[in-house]
Amino acid sequence: MSDTITVPDVLTQLAALKDPKMRAANEKRGDDHGINLSKLRALAKKVKTNHALAKELWETGETAPRLLALLICKPKEFTADELDAMLRETRAPKVNDWFVNYIAKKSPLAEEMRQRWFDDADPTVAAAAWSLTSERVAKNPEGLDLEDLLDRIERDMKDAPARPQWSMNETLAQIGIYHPHLRARALEIGERLQVLADYPTAPGCTSPFAPIWIGEIVQRREG
Repeated sequence: MSDTITVPDVLTQLAALKDPKMRAANEKRGDDHGINLSKLRALAKKVKTNHALAKELWETGETAPRLLALLICKPKEFTADELDAMLRETRAPKVNDWFVNYIAKKSPLAEEMRQRWFDDADPTVAAAAWSLTSERVAKNPEGLDLEDLLDRIERDMKDAPARPQWSMNETLAQIGIYHPHLRARALEIGERLQVLADYPTAPGCTSPFAPIWIGEIVQRREG
């Protein structure tokens, strides 16, 4: 698609994809849009990467345009202050999920932002820091104080708001999976705190309850 495509052009195409039934289903999860995500991804491929357009779409403040923006932007071109401002606006769950996984984790500023966000009072911001921490625990743990992370999880996860609790639990699981010398402690913390122990899990999916998650992934990795 031509680089001359405008925001009104895109909004018209997004409007044509709206499905009232999809919106009703999404609203149950807190996402205020009615577009099938496969169709949204197809539109992103049609539009192609366009960072300037992505920034304009983000400024609409609407969920569907923002999701599209996250698919067509260039994560490396956002400044630290832009990343910070964007994160603080990601209230819709899917926008938050895509921002953290598609933008923050792919940014060369990921570690800078992880440290900047770690002790933030905003639960959405703190959750992103823990999600970036999970990434480091699994892929680049050098320099992380894993014992301190476990101390924080043990102290704070049980009573944390939903988003940071989920991300802290992910960090707990990743420590147990990738760091055998801390696995017993990670399992003990998970068993004692019982966070997400009753989370409904579809057949064939791995439970987010850390002891089960750790056990299943370790078994797959180590046989």
